[in-house]
Amino acid sequence: MRVLGVDPGLTRCGIGVVEGVAGRPLTMIGVGVVRTPADADLGHRLVAVEQGIERWLDEHRPECVAVERVFSQHNVRTVMGTAQASAVAILCASRRGIPVALHTPSEVKAAVTGSGRADKAQVGAMVPRLLRLAAPPKPADAAD
Repeated sequence: MRVLGVDPGLTRCGIGVVEGVAGRPLTMIGVGVVRTPADADLGHRLVAVEQGIERWLDEHRPECVAVERVFSQHNVRTVMGTAQASAVAILCASRRGIPVALHTPSEVKAAVTGSGRADKAQVGAMVPRLLRLAAPPKPADAAD
């Protein structure tokens, strides 16, 4: 199965594609970041995120899309941008009939490390092991 994962963000939207079969090692197909300038108009930023995600969908043809679920934070402005980028990813996949799964950060951490309370360093250490990489994916914004 080929999965496109999205770590939504309005300034930096991390994207990665992995492929695998149950019981076998995963393979990283691609990793990157869709970036938008913080001083740009919101509408233009959302269009840029959409165009970036559409390029990844065209190029990698995933069977499903996994999006990090937005969770409550203290900074409402950050939550809004994350939610807007998340909605764009869900819309792009849904428009193509690609199933979407939403996962909380703690669910992702638990799947990768075995603990939903793992810190960024623990996740960063496990990702290269799971994907059989010599080093964590670059850029760092995409590794999540």
